[in-house]
Amino acid sequence: MDVIALDSPTDAQIREWHDVLAAVHAADPAAHPLPGPDRTARLLGAGSGTRQRLWAVPDGGRFAAVAALRLPGEPGTDRPGEIDVQVRPSHRRRGLGRRLLTAAAEGLRADGRPSVIAQVLAGTPAVPFLESQGFECVLTLRGMLLRLDDVPPERISRLLAEGPAGYRLVRWEGTVPDEHAAALARAKHAMVDFAEYDGASWDARRVREMAATVAGRGDDLYTVAALHGDVIAGFTEIVVPHGCAGRAAQYDTAVVPEHRGRRLGIWVKAAMLAWLAGERPGVREIETDNSGDNPHMIAVNEELGFRLERESLEYQAPTPALP
Repeated sequence: MDVIALDSPTDAQIREWHDVLAAVHAADPAAHPLPGPDRTARLLGAGSGTRQRLWAVPDGGRFAAVAALRLPGEPGTDRPGEIDVQVRPSHRRRGLGRRLLTAAAEGLRADGRPSVIAQVLAGTPAVPFLESQGFECVLTLRGMLLRLDDVPPERISRLLAEGPAGYRLVRWEGTVPDEHAAALARAKHAMVDFAEYDGASWDARRVREMAATVAGRGDDLYTVAALHGDVIAGFTEIVVPHGCAGRAAQYDTAVVPEHRGRRLGIWVKAAMLAWLAGERPGVREIETDNSGDNPHMIAVNEELGFRLERESLEYQAPTPALP
């Protein structure tokens, strides 16, 4: 079975790709909800919002394994690539994952990437596979879920009323307004989850690039920020998938160090929930991943009503070490 590149996947190839994802998902019941076929098509399409390379291993008329290498930013940047390898359970331990990783390594070198990261579910075969290929675990993520029907409206009203003096809330949908772009980039530096290995600083350009990536998938980005003068002291982001079937995703939340201890994190999150209740009533659940070494944000989410659902691991490998 040979590895083939999918430069412009056909509808049939996208269906095969989705079938691999469905087979893997059935074997890993604690995983994220399986995306629908239309979402898979958007993520693999030319308008996905980020540069990527795709490969598959056919077996007869079906795909036995697939891999997507996403390349955020410009070629040659210090930011790592992002690899996702999926192998049908019936085809594991045949070396297919390693073949796909070898193809991805060539793509990383061609794009000038120093390293690559992968996120996998703890306790699945992906963990020993990555470790056997030279990847090291750099981050443990606690996957949490908030069911909005379990959040009393009076809790949100109380949290909003407890907002600290000297701050005001602003919000926007999509790309950050120009007057807040630089301030948001500075606030992003307060995040600790990926600071040690992400390899690139946040600036206004990168903030806009992230929003463009979300929009390219057809998803909607919502941001609530707490301002102290013209400074963004804290913020939170939610992404609502295209054709939302009930679950949204928490993206970044951060409070800059000099403004911590004032409950800004839970204030902006409560404001986000109030906004979504009116703007996107179809959202009934919000999922989030928290770094295991960020107990403050975990406590904030637990106070809101988030509950632990799964554990994921972030792995990283230097490009020269790949097969």
